[in-house]
Amino acid sequence: MLSDIERKVLRVISNYSAGRRRTPTVDELCIKTGRDRGGIMTVLGVLAKEEYIEWHRSEPDKMEVYETWERKGR
Repeated sequence: MLSDIERKVLRVISNYSAGRRRTPTVDELCIKTGRDRGGIMTVLGVLAKEEYIEWHRSEPDKMEVYETWERKGR
């Protein structure tokens, strides 16, 4: 089960990419969520580990969304 911030970041990424045809940068996620860069990097790591997105810390602004909603039953 995702935490509130993880769910929020996932929704921001999916809505942003649907509207702008690209994923947001880490700095844009910081602005949209009010979190610092370290916090966003941690959240992205969790979303990648849970396989909601493909993301690597070495290329923080490059991500691909696999699932846009939280899975049920976890």
